[in-house]
Amino acid sequence: MTIELIVIGKTDSKEIAALVELYARRVNHYCRFAVTALPDVRNTKSMTVRQQRTAEGEAILRQLTDGDYVTLLDERGEEYRSVEFALWLQKRLNSGVKRLVLVIGGPYGFSDEVYARADGRLSLSRMTFSHQIVRAIFAEQIYRAFTILNNEPYHHE
Repeated sequence: MTIELIVIGKTDSKEIAALVELYARRVNHYCRFAVTALPDVRNTKSMTVRQQRTAEGEAILRQLTDGDYVTLLDERGEEYRSVEFALWLQKRLNSGVKRLVLVIGGPYGFSDEVYARADGRLSLSRMTFSHQIVRAIFAEQIYRAFTILNNEPYHHE
Protein backbone atom coordinates (compact mmCIF):
# COMPACT_ATOMS: atom_id res chain seq x y z
CA MET A 1 0.00 0.00 0.00
CA THR A 2 1.00 3.58 -0.62
CA ILE A 3 0.02 6.31 1.81
CA GLU A 4 -0.11 9.81 0.43
CA LEU A 5 -0.55 12.90 2.56
CA ILE A 6 -1.94 15.76 0.50
CA VAL A 7 -1.62 19.26 1.95
CA ILE A 8 -2.51 22.71 0.68
CA GLY A 9 0.46 25.03 0.27
CA LYS A 10 4.07 24.88 1.35
CA THR A 11 5.00 25.45 4.94
CA ASP A 12 6.93 28.63 5.60
CA SER A 13 8.64 27.06 8.62
CA LYS A 14 11.88 25.17 8.04
CA GLU A 15 11.41 23.45 11.39
CA ILE A 16 7.97 22.09 10.52
CA ALA A 17 9.18 21.01 7.07
CA ALA A 18 12.13 19.21 8.70
CA LEU A 19 9.82 17.35 11.11
CA VAL A 20 7.52 16.27 8.29
CA GLU A 21 10.52 15.04 6.31
CA LEU A 22 11.90 13.16 9.34
CA TYR A 23 8.66 11.26 9.90
CA ALA A 24 8.14 10.71 6.16
CA ARG A 25 11.53 8.96 6.02
CA ARG A 26 10.60 6.86 9.04
CA VAL A 27 7.22 5.84 7.63
CA ASN A 28 8.91 4.82 4.37
CA HIS A 29 10.54 1.94 6.28
CA TYR A 30 7.06 0.39 6.57
CA CYS A 31 5.33 1.38 3.32
CA ARG A 32 5.60 3.87 0.50
CA PHE A 33 4.74 7.28 1.92
CA ALA A 34 4.64 10.56 0.06
CA VAL A 35 3.71 14.11 0.98
CA THR A 36 2.21 16.17 -1.83
CA ALA A 37 1.99 19.92 -1.23
CA LEU A 38 -0.46 21.53 -3.63
CA PRO A 39 0.17 25.16 -4.53
CA ASP A 40 -1.62 27.82 -2.52
CA VAL A 41 -4.59 29.37 -4.30
CA ARG A 42 -3.62 32.76 -5.71
CA ASN A 43 -5.46 36.05 -5.22
CA THR A 44 -7.39 34.85 -2.19
CA LYS A 45 -7.96 38.43 -1.02
CA SER A 46 -10.43 38.88 -3.89
CA MET A 47 -12.18 35.54 -3.17
CA THR A 48 -14.87 34.54 -0.76
CA VAL A 49 -14.15 31.70 1.64
CA ARG A 50 -16.41 29.47 -0.46
CA GLN A 51 -14.51 30.32 -3.65
CA GLN A 52 -11.19 29.57 -1.95
CA ARG A 53 -12.48 26.18 -0.67
CA THR A 54 -13.78 25.39 -4.16
CA ALA A 55 -10.45 26.22 -5.82
CA GLU A 56 -8.54 24.16 -3.25
CA GLY A 57 -11.09 21.36 -3.64
CA GLU A 58 -10.59 21.22 -7.40
CA ALA A 59 -6.83 20.88 -6.89
CA ILE A 60 -7.35 18.08 -4.34
CA LEU A 61 -9.81 16.19 -6.55
CA ARG A 62 -7.34 16.29 -9.48
CA GLN A 63 -4.90 14.27 -7.32
CA LEU A 64 -7.34 11.43 -6.66
CA THR A 65 -8.03 8.26 -8.62
CA ASP A 66 -11.05 5.96 -8.50
CA GLY A 67 -9.51 3.28 -6.26
CA ASP A 68 -8.17 5.66 -3.60
CA TYR A 69 -9.43 5.47 -0.04
CA VAL A 70 -9.68 9.15 0.91
CA THR A 71 -9.71 10.37 4.49
CA LEU A 72 -9.95 14.03 5.42
CA LEU A 73 -8.45 15.54 8.54
CA ASP A 74 -11.46 17.46 9.73
CA GLU A 75 -12.55 18.94 13.04
CA ARG A 76 -15.79 16.96 12.77
CA GLY A 77 -13.96 13.70 12.11
CA GLU A 78 -13.58 10.64 14.29
CA GLU A 79 -11.12 11.02 17.17
CA TYR A 80 -8.87 8.11 18.12
CA ARG A 81 -6.24 7.42 20.70
CA SER A 82 -2.94 6.43 19.07
CA VAL A 83 -3.52 2.70 19.56
CA GLU A 84 -7.02 3.01 18.08
CA PHE A 85 -5.63 4.94 15.11
CA ALA A 86 -3.07 2.17 14.58
CA LEU A 87 -5.93 -0.36 14.42
CA TRP A 88 -7.78 1.93 11.99
CA LEU A 89 -4.66 2.02 9.82
CA GLN A 90 -4.29 -1.78 10.05
CA LYS A 91 -7.85 -2.19 8.73
CA ARG A 92 -6.98 -0.03 5.72
CA LEU A 93 -3.79 -2.03 5.14
CA ASN A 94 -5.72 -5.32 5.31
CA SER A 95 -8.54 -4.11 3.06
CA GLY A 96 -6.53 -4.33 -0.14
CA VAL A 97 -6.67 -0.60 -0.82
CA LYS A 98 -3.75 0.31 -3.04
CA ARG A 99 -3.54 3.97 -2.04
CA LEU A 100 -4.66 5.57 1.19
CA VAL A 101 -4.92 9.31 0.70
CA LEU A 102 -4.99 11.52 3.79
CA VAL A 103 -5.84 15.16 3.15
CA ILE A 104 -5.11 18.25 5.22
CA GLY A 105 -7.09 21.13 3.79
CA GLY A 106 -6.46 24.83 3.80
CA PRO A 107 -7.40 27.23 6.57
CA TYR A 108 -11.13 27.12 5.73
CA GLY A 109 -11.58 23.37 5.39
CA PHE A 110 -12.92 21.50 2.38
CA SER A 111 -15.39 22.09 -0.42
CA ASP A 112 -18.64 20.15 -0.58
CA GLU A 113 -17.25 18.18 -3.53
CA VAL A 114 -14.24 17.00 -1.50
CA TYR A 115 -16.50 16.00 1.41
CA ALA A 116 -18.66 14.04 -1.06
CA ARG A 117 -15.61 12.18 -2.44
CA ALA A 118 -14.15 11.31 0.97
CA ASP A 119 -14.50 7.84 2.45
CA GLY A 120 -13.98 9.08 5.99
CA ARG A 121 -12.86 11.83 8.32
CA LEU A 122 -10.37 11.90 11.16
CA SER A 123 -9.81 14.54 13.81
CA LEU A 124 -6.58 14.88 15.75
CA SER A 125 -8.22 16.81 18.56
CA ARG A 126 -11.12 19.05 19.43
CA MET A 127 -8.52 21.81 19.63
CA THR A 128 -7.69 23.88 16.57
CA PHE A 129 -4.17 23.68 15.15
CA SER A 130 -2.68 25.58 12.24
CA HIS A 131 -2.94 23.56 9.05
CA GLN A 132 0.87 23.73 8.86
CA ILE A 133 1.66 22.25 12.30
CA VAL A 134 -0.93 19.52 11.74
CA ARG A 135 1.36 18.14 9.00
CA ALA A 136 4.10 17.36 11.50
CA ILE A 137 1.72 16.09 14.17
CA PHE A 138 -0.10 13.78 11.76
CA ALA A 139 3.08 12.49 10.10
CA GLU A 140 4.32 11.59 13.59
CA GLN A 141 1.04 9.79 14.37
CA ILE A 142 1.33 7.72 11.17
CA TYR A 143 4.85 6.72 12.20
CA ARG A 144 3.66 5.98 15.76
CA ALA A 145 0.87 3.79 14.36
CA PHE A 146 3.35 1.67 12.43
CA THR A 147 5.58 1.26 15.49
CA ILE A 148 2.53 0.16 17.49
CA LEU A 149 1.53 -2.35 14.81
CA ASN A 150 5.09 -3.72 14.75
CA ASN A 151 5.43 -3.88 18.55
CA GLU A 152 8.35 -1.50 18.52
CA PRO A 153 9.34 0.44 21.65
CA TYR A 154 8.38 3.94 20.46
CA HIS A 155 4.88 4.21 21.96
CA HIS A 156 4.35 3.84 25.71
CA GLU A 157 1.03 3.01 27.37
